[in-house]
Amino acid sequence: MALRSIREIGDELLRKKSKKVEKIDDRLQVLLDDMLETMYESNGVGLAAPQIGILKRVVVIDIGEEPVFLINPEIIKTEGSYIDEEGCLSIPGEQGEVERPYKVTVKALDRNGNEVVIEGEELMARALCHEIDHLNGVLFVDKIIKENGR
Repeated sequence: MALRSIREIGDELLRKKSKKVEKIDDRLQVLLDDMLETMYESNGVGLAAPQIGILKRVVVIDIGEEPVFLINPEIIKTEGSYIDEEGCLSIPGEQGEVERPYKVTVKALDRNGNEVVIEGEELMARALCHEIDHLNGVLFVDKIIKENGR
């Protein structure tokens, strides 16, 4: 495993749409491990591949329970909404209040290529939405209702 550099706001790559993963191979496994290590080292709860310069639809999340690896994730259902503070490893020092669904259901592949359906509420729902936004070139600052940062 290796630490990767996290791209920061202003980097054009963060605004690009990521490509679907077509093949789960050893290189992808290394990417997933590196993403997890980089996220932990940076004290994050989620990391999307574009944040480390890779335009692939890959996300890692750990809200303190166990790591979740998602390949080609897509939100298939949302319920409710709530507003809470968000930050981002690619936008250091910036925080703001963002409205997100209270509950989301996501369909994806796990790191072994098996289809999984994950339901998340509150923080997990927020993390799933935030990281999937990254895959579409959307940053949380695009959705801020009220800034609390810098």
